[in-house]
Amino acid sequence: MEVYLLYPMFLMVVLTFVVGFLTVKSRFSSVKNGDVSAKYYRLMGGQNVPEIITKTTRNFNNQFEIPTLFYVVCTLYISFGIESFLALVFAWLFTILRIVHSYIHITYNHVMHRMLTFFAAFICVMVLWVNLLLQKI
Repeated sequence: MEVYLLYPMFLMVVLTFVVGFLTVKSRFSSVKNGDVSAKYYRLMGGQNVPEIITKTTRNFNNQFEIPTLFYVVCTLYISFGIESFLALVFAWLFTILRIVHSYIHITYNHVMHRMLTFFAAFICVMVLWVNLLLQKI
């Protein structure tokens, strides 16, 4: 069962690539449309930019924060050979919540909705870590 953790991990990787693609696309479009000077992207400063640039950039950066703890804990389950239905449920829940979080962040960006999905995903990773520790005790 532990190898099934690869599926939510893979979906998180796909999410990262999708958000990365949207980030690059919005940057190219902003330069092409004349909304942003190409010089802005050297140091990411010195100019006001369209909201989509800020949202996609920040969301892409978010994919390397809490998800890093997710990748590590799932890899530990797999490497230790721990089979846990609870881990599988929370891994999928984390992945779904992160997809929803990204959707909210990049589209209508309601702060409370985004914060709630972020916090719920954060709790999922905590549960994964605590469960892992309990399995190894």
